[in-house]
Amino acid sequence: MSPHIILRVVSKLLIPMIVIFGFYVQFHGDFGPGGGFQAGVIIAVAVILYALIFGIDEAKKAVPPKVVLWGSAAGVLLYAAVGLATLVMPFAGEAVNFLDYDALHPDQSHHAGQHYGILLVELGVLITVISVMLAIFYAFAGRVPDIPDEEW
Repeated sequence: MSPHIILRVVSKLLIPMIVIFGFYVQFHGDFGPGGGFQAGVIIAVAVILYALIFGIDEAKKAVPPKVVLWGSAAGVLLYAAVGLATLVMPFAGEAVNFLDYDALHPDQSHHAGQHYGILLVELGVLITVISVMLAIFYAFAGRVPDIPDEEW
């Protein structure tokens, strides 16, 4: 019997709830406090908790460092792509600004482009924050200590 059986069972119950709460914060960010940054930190904390309970190697199997590396670039590219798309899409013959979301939908009277733009930008922020937080954690957790534990 493992000495940490209670921690393992409780964490298996908590981690999915933490991720669901992170997605709630992500998608509720349009209407209240929250958004990509907060949700990204919450979801990254779920992976970090998994690593603390089950080990860094198991966490790297669940979310490989290669995925973290590509995710950090993909989130920034998604954010920039939304901004560039607003520049190149026609907006009733008028000049548009970077991240002027109304250009993303042909019917500007209902401001549907605002919702699409905010969701896409916040998704880019979410992917970037999760990836960067995990990259920082993997860098520090995978470090070999200079002094062995016995010498402390």
